[in-house]
Amino acid sequence: MHSALVWFRRDLRSHDHAALYHALRRFDRVHCAFVFDTEILDALPSRCDRRVEFIWRSLQELDMELDVLSRRAGGGGAGIVVRHGRADELIPALAAQLGVTAVLTNRDYEPAAIARDRRVAEGLAAAGIDFDDFKDPVIFERDEILTQGGQPYSVFTPYRNAWLKKLDGFYLQAYPVERYAAQLAPKAVGERVPGLDELGFVATNLAELRLPTGMSGGRALFGDFAGRIGRYREARDYPAVKGVSYLSAHLRFGTVSIRELAAFAWADGGAGAESWLGELVWRDFYHMILWHHPRVVTGCFRPEYDRIAWDAAPDLFAAWCEGRTGYPLVDAAMRQLDTTGYMHNRLRMIVASFLTKDLGIDWRCGERHFADHLIDYDLAANNGGWQWAASTGCDAQPYFRIFNPVTQSARFDPEGRFIRRYVPGLARVPDKYIHAPWKMGAAEQAAAGVRIGRDYPAPVVDHATARERTLARFAVARG
Repeated sequence: MHSALVWFRRDLRSHDHAALYHALRRFDRVHCAFVFDTEILDALPSRCDRRVEFIWRSLQELDMELDVLSRRAGGGGAGIVVRHGRADELIPALAAQLGVTAVLTNRDYEPAAIARDRRVAEGLAAAGIDFDDFKDPVIFERDEILTQGGQPYSVFTPYRNAWLKKLDGFYLQAYPVERYAAQLAPKAVGERVPGLDELGFVATNLAELRLPTGMSGGRALFGDFAGRIGRYREARDYPAVKGVSYLSAHLRFGTVSIRELAAFAWADGGAGAESWLGELVWRDFYHMILWHHPRVVTGCFRPEYDRIAWDAAPDLFAAWCEGRTGYPLVDAAMRQLDTTGYMHNRLRMIVASFLTKDLGIDWRCGERHFADHLIDYDLAANNGGWQWAASTGCDAQPYFRIFNPVTQSARFDPEGRFIRRYVPGLARVPDKYIHAPWKMGAAEQAAAGVRIGRDYPAPVVDHATARERTLARFAVARG
């Protein structure tokens, strides 16, 4: 029998899955596998990592769903083979052990993943095994959206217009995995998803956060958001309001289908759905930028800004990381990240602007901190967002447009509800002062039960002074 191995990575679902569909259609028997890649895991800063637990929980559900899928199609049951080690060694070894003639997977556009897949392909070729990959985590990839001159876009709006113009039902079709599920191979006796402790990790507070994992979690969140997508445009910028989809981690790990989400928004056609579809276009845009310009991982998209002289300010960086800047909305956002592994998108822009333009610290330091803490960390989107805020990227915020952390706070958390949730020491501060508590007098501080400089820090920088320094910093870099 001709058999194949489907290698799951950032696509942890059993439905609308490009590689799985093609494998089931082409081969008599299809095995499924996932590798907890030590090349990635060993670089993590902690053995208590919400992403690892999210993947682990999602794999348990995927294992059961593959079994159900197989039995419903008349097969004998199935599951996923899970390994722990270097993927570039284990996938060729597992393919040879199973006697497959091909390994199929969905594409990953990160430079390190591309290099890993090249090594895997070489190892498989040495054993006479084919390697094939497919577009799955985006709607349009690589060279599918180009300018009339045949070049990749570097400005979002014309890219979005071209993206929307090209979009039609063909690109949103789901892959009907269920139709061919009888070809799923039975899992060997004794195969199981290893425990977190066997992987060298410990449980996080993921259960306490009530973030639903796996395909069922993605479906639940999407179902909830579908009922309020019409309010998305008005509500999305307010962190104390339930306005966004909360699907970012599920998009990152592929427990939802990007085609299903985009098709829903496209069919809805309302202002909220149109605005949310635009966010999915941004996601494709940044993946396209990363694929065409892998240098952005370590350098500025606009090379002239690699000349910027950022400040070496470890104490200020620590204050930012720990939510001790004295600016309540910045501190609340950073504490949300530390507590939950999540940060609202508007707040990501505010804290990134604050780090780079108020504290004068290199955007790469902030990007790395987000990479260590975000459950939904995605290199393409994270890099693109940070370079946008720092004004070093493609179609970035102009360097002279600098977020004022106080006015941003007053605009997007007007009653201080979000601030009080994550900075409870400011709970009794009147609305009048919640965005700038240092303006309270001694009597007002006493009444609020908070003494600035003792119970809550005074601002670590003066925004007006920092703004002038940023303008001068960019002027020098621009020559």
